[in-house]
Amino acid sequence: QVQLVESGGGLVQPGGSLRLSCAASGSIFSIYRMGWYRQAPGKQRELVAHTTSRGSTNYADSVKGRFTISRDNAKNTVYLQMNSLKPEDTAVYYCNADIATHFSSASGYWGQGTQVTVSS
Repeated sequence: QVQLVESGGGLVQPGGSLRLSCAASGSIFSIYRMGWYRQAPGKQRELVAHTTSRGSTNYADSVKGRFTISRDNAKNTVYLQMNSLKPEDTAVYYCNADIATHFSSASGYWGQGTQVTVSS
C-alpha cells in the first residue's frame, strides 16, 4: 500500500508564506508525477502545480510567480512553497502522485488534505 501524508497548512495573513510538504511511503517502486491540488468551499478541485520525475513543472495561472513546487526524490517528498498569499488561496490542499508499487503498475494516489486559510 501507499500513503501520502501532507503537512504545513495553517492560518496566515495576506502577504504571508507557507510551505506544504507531502511524503509518500509504502511499497514504492517508482514515483512519476507529483503535484498539488486545492479545493475551496463550493468550488471544484483544481490543479495548483505539478512536477515530473525529471523536474519539469507546471503551474496554474493564478499562482505563477508566487508558488514554487519542488521535490526530493531521495525522500519521496514534494513541497509547495507559497508566497504572497491571498485570501483567494484559502482552500484544502491535496497532494497527488502517480506511483508504481512493487505489486502494481502506476496509479494515482491522494493525500488526506491540509487546510490553508489566508485571512487577517
